[in-house]
Amino acid sequence: MSLRVITKPTVEPVTVDDVKLHSRIDSDIEDTLIQSWITSAREQAEGFQRRAYLQQTLELSFDYFPKLPLSLSMSPVISVDSIKYYDYQNAEISIDLTDFIIDLDSEPARIAHAYGKSWPSVTLREINAVKITYKAGYGTTAADVPETVKDAILFYCAWRNENRIEEVKFPEAFFNLLRPDRMYQ
Repeated sequence: MSLRVITKPTVEPVTVDDVKLHSRIDSDIEDTLIQSWITSAREQAEGFQRRAYLQQTLELSFDYFPKLPLSLSMSPVISVDSIKYYDYQNAEISIDLTDFIIDLDSEPARIAHAYGKSWPSVTLREINAVKITYKAGYGTTAADVPETVKDAILFYCAWRNENRIEEVKFPEAFFNLLRPDRMYQ
């Protein structure tokens, strides 16, 4: 199983100006560097919490038909856009979403077969044979992101500003801020 981002978020949870205000940075010289810290912190936080903060499109891939019900890897899920598979001749076949029960109310979101439905009886290609594409995130703007996440990102950026080192190890306090809302599966 693998998960990849198809469409990245269009904004970040905090801005460069937010970081500069929080860290008391007066210069514009390092704006590009600060932006990279923000993105790095968001990506690390999303991976740790197993949550997408801003709307993004994700693709979950399997080498086989997965056992259902299946929990989706990142929350909160906005919608499941497609479920498709590739047969041994590499032909792409989309499965009608009405063949599934898609539970967006649970966290994590789940997918199960609808009554009387099952995976088709076909020979799949060897790798990345089944793909589930879905949208996840709290919304499309920074205002939709929980404040604890923004605090963790601001903390990390301030910490990076004060600790200019080549090898980066995220401080434990960063994870402590995120731990209460971490999803476990």
